[in-house]
Amino acid sequence: MHHRTAWQALGQNPLRVLRSSWPWRSFAYLLTGAAFGALTSTALALALVAGLVSLVLVVGPLILLGVALSGVAVSRFERWRLRLVDLDPVPDPHRPPEPPGAVGWLRTRLGETATWRELGFTAVSATALWWMDLLVLGFALVVPVLVMVSPLGDPHAWPLAVVGVCLLAPAPYTITAWAGARAAVTRLMLTPRDSELGHQLTDVRASRARLVDAFDAERRRIERDLHDGAQQRLVSLNMLLGLARLDAGPDLPLAEQLARAQAQVGLAVDELRELSRGVHPKALTDHGLAAAAENLAARSVLPVTVDIRLPHRMPVPVETTAYFVIAEALTNATKHSAATGVEVLARVHTDVLTLSVSDDGTGGATPEGGTGLTGLADRVAAADGRLRISSPPGGPTLVHVELPCR
Repeated sequence: MHHRTAWQALGQNPLRVLRSSWPWRSFAYLLTGAAFGALTSTALALALVAGLVSLVLVVGPLILLGVALSGVAVSRFERWRLRLVDLDPVPDPHRPPEPPGAVGWLRTRLGETATWRELGFTAVSATALWWMDLLVLGFALVVPVLVMVSPLGDPHAWPLAVVGVCLLAPAPYTITAWAGARAAVTRLMLTPRDSELGHQLTDVRASRARLVDAFDAERRRIERDLHDGAQQRLVSLNMLLGLARLDAGPDLPLAEQLARAQAQVGLAVDELRELSRGVHPKALTDHGLAAAAENLAARSVLPVTVDIRLPHRMPVPVETTAYFVIAEALTNATKHSAATGVEVLARVHTDVLTLSVSDDGTGGATPEGGTGLTGLADRVAAADGRLRISSPPGGPTLVHVELPCR
């Protein structure tokens, strides 16, 4: 089972984590965090003092401006360092400068909320996070080792060595747990907000009454289509085959072939009756969401990139809902958006499945536009999830779904 985060690995299989690389990666994450945090806090403190002292000079405001923009560099390094314990990258929230050049870059960065949020993260990291990394490493490793070596000067204190071993044993769990929690805080603070990604995501909500009506209407439509359409034609075909058998006579080879044809038609009628109870793809049942999405991508006329990495099988309602979201989004991209490519991304963060389907089409998709988005909202709401869309005129289109995996 492939885990994407240290926290996920510790929560899913706490015994196997000892044989994995996660404790070592977590140790490296905390050690580099303590070292980088100490260096950053010292440098920022000196720069802040120098800037305030020389405020009356021209260089003072420049130094303070550098302090204000320091969060950009610190956060970029933290996003890179986060890959030690969280394999999924955190997108850069900054947009290209307008106009290009140093002045344009400065104006763009100072006008972005992400810059000031990153400065806040830098302040939290410099004043709290790095020394907490140091304390965890100290209590998990240094203190037990000191207790273990204390009998070297006093042979009568040998029980302390046993105590030190007992204190050292849970160190991998302690280090991995804090690294996972620290990484979760970092991701929460540095993940771009919807507006920073350029996606003005609009909630698509479904009322309980519309939800019930939608599924009842869908069930009635399936029953009507099967009963009045394909099923009736197959029943008529079965009757014609029966009459043909009577005309052919029981002793002719044609009668046996007609009997086999009747049997096949009967099986088709039975399969249609099963279909009326609900459609559930076989690949989804047997192999899970990733395999089912790959099948959808293979059948799509558009190039589809599927990046679904889940630590385990999701509950059946979650998998089914996510599958139909992907299917409907691919259908919309093919029919309405004039897209040249689609990307499907799914991850599990804590106990929430996050699914995004994006295309590079012309945009303009709305729940009122007859593109099936309202039906998707109904389906997602039935699983206690949340669906949001971003589809400005000119594109791109993003369908973002969050489904609890409880």
